[in-house]
Amino acid sequence: MKNLEERSLAGRIALDLIGYVFLAAALGVATAFVLASVALLFANQAEAAEAPQQGTLLLRPRAAGVPLSAPLLSTAVTFRVSGMVARARVVQTFRNPGTGWYEGVYVFPLPDNAAVDRLRLRVGERTIEGEIKERAAARRAYAAASAQGKRSALLDQERPNIFAASVANIGPHESVVVELEYQETLRYRDGRFSLRFPMVVGPRYIPHGVADAARIRTVVLRPEEGRAPINPVSIRVELDAGVPLAEVSSPYHRVDVKALGETRREITLAEGSTPANRDFVLRWAPRPEAALQLAWFTERKDGRYYALLMLMPTAATDRKRLPREVVFVLDTSGSMAGTSIRQAREALALALERLVPQDRFNVIEFNSYAHALFPDSREATPDQVSRAISRVRGLEARGGTEMASALHLALRGGDTGNTVRQVVFLTDGAVGNEEQLFRLIRARLGDSRLFTVGIGSAPNGHFMRKAAELGRGTFTYIGRIDEVGEKMGALFARLEAPVLKNISLRWPEGSHAEAWPARIPDLYAGEPLVVSASLERLEGELRVSGVRGGHIWQARVPLAAGQHGAGLGSLWARAKVASLMDSVREGVSADTIRAQVVALGTAHRLVTRYTSFVAVERTPSRPAGAPLDSAAMPTNLPAGSEYDKVFGTLPQTGTDSRFALLTGVLSLLLAAAMLRWHRRFA
Repeated sequence: MKNLEERSLAGRIALDLIGYVFLAAALGVATAFVLASVALLFANQAEAAEAPQQGTLLLRPRAAGVPLSAPLLSTAVTFRVSGMVARARVVQTFRNPGTGWYEGVYVFPLPDNAAVDRLRLRVGERTIEGEIKERAAARRAYAAASAQGKRSALLDQERPNIFAASVANIGPHESVVVELEYQETLRYRDGRFSLRFPMVVGPRYIPHGVADAARIRTVVLRPEEGRAPINPVSIRVELDAGVPLAEVSSPYHRVDVKALGETRREITLAEGSTPANRDFVLRWAPRPEAALQLAWFTERKDGRYYALLMLMPTAATDRKRLPREVVFVLDTSGSMAGTSIRQAREALALALERLVPQDRFNVIEFNSYAHALFPDSREATPDQVSRAISRVRGLEARGGTEMASALHLALRGGDTGNTVRQVVFLTDGAVGNEEQLFRLIRARLGDSRLFTVGIGSAPNGHFMRKAAELGRGTFTYIGRIDEVGEKMGALFARLEAPVLKNISLRWPEGSHAEAWPARIPDLYAGEPLVVSASLERLEGELRVSGVRGGHIWQARVPLAAGQHGAGLGSLWARAKVASLMDSVREGVSADTIRAQVVALGTAHRLVTRYTSFVAVERTPSRPAGAPLDSAAMPTNLPAGSEYDKVFGTLPQTGTDSRFALLTGVLSLLLAAAMLRWHRRFA
């Protein structure tokens, strides 16, 4: 009996020891979860945190089932093209279908080189001309008019290619029209002109810590079958090429083209209008005998001459291939889901197939994180290339767009010696931290060259062009899968052709010329030199020189032989503003640059980051005491995007910390229950 009692006591002691050990372990785990969750919670709140899971999106989605309460919008765009310059008139009609008074805020894109120089507000038969003011003063004038019940409009620039139109006091069942106009220089490459009109701001990924995205106010609609198009756009182009035309086409929209002579065409959308979810592109080519080599336009305004130069260097004769290293970077974030990732995979596979064994290469994929296929670049042997293509064809789109990590891997700075190092970056550019990335490219580029390839129906043109410019490369836009072969072939022709470098302009004495860009970028095969200038007089000749393949290339332009142009002063001022804003990245005082940009914007009536247009009706319209509701105008996703991949897979700020905190609390509750159970049966 005594032995039995001893064994029973020993058993209870053993069970107690096991229970206490298990309880201690449970309490330890719970405490660890709680401590870890608290640490994560504070880390998530810290401004300096850079964890990829803390990214967010610049545009907010509208929840399913939430009724749409905002004015309706339709847009009509007319282009007048003369030579290599386009003048655009954008008419936005805001219609209030309800019984209340509304303020509508609409975020929309324009070309990143657009010089916006006019705003008008139309209500019925009344037209109010907009005034250009320093941005803060324009906002104060708009806020005061809005509060007083006056119809008013405000036009701000949020990014070089993103604008916001605010329209206050739209009455019940009333329409208010906002008209804006801008001037832009057309793109000319490989013997063809192109006009591109962006129509949708896609959601932009914002890494944690980027604060300037908060100004953007809009919502993204989930695509629904049977619903009328949101923000329909009609387009008409009055084209006067100045030379006999061989062909006119639009790759992404069906158009009707009406011939008005050898050099003139009228182009309209075949369906009359189109949803604002895909960039509109129009291309035209002169006949072979009229291929453009030199265009020199001038305009006299306020006692000065403004000029625009487009010069096509002669074809290269030395096509010696230099040893090169090519690093391909592919965006596989959620915004690339759908047609974009298929286009990107096809484009990258085609690029890899063009490599030769003398080349070295690597492939970097990025979404919330960046991964390199190889630890360092490898020889482009058939086996290595085949391995890379197999890996690329299996990639899927998901997660955030942590582009900085990919640039860190791809750009290593320093001198590449005799090797030509080229980085080919395939992305839709759906990021909102452009300035951070531009600084990174500038800091880490070294002797590399960065070539951007815009993928999808509405890539971020400002980011793609500026990144290529800073990277001393080129920007290629692929909008459809059947363009991949042609576009990638043309890109590789540029990659393999000699570069025209060290380009300099020598203006005649006494012209007092001020030309932009201040530093001429490298030129590749099929690309012209484009310069905006301001001069005191048009006498003598401009001498242009550069180096290609170790040989000097030269050209001369008689200044007095230019054709008349219109709006060249606005284009020059816009180019100078862009160069001034770039200089902030180089360490120039932001306050100094701000003062110069405000002076340029007010003198040339341009919308800039620091100047805005405001138009105010004289008399109030909204009755005293009537409430004014404000609504962000809805926008579409870019065509081909997958809503759930863009918004559904994005990790949200604080998710990990909240999960850990919940787990820790549950663990503590479990430990407490075990302790109570143990005491009860001890």
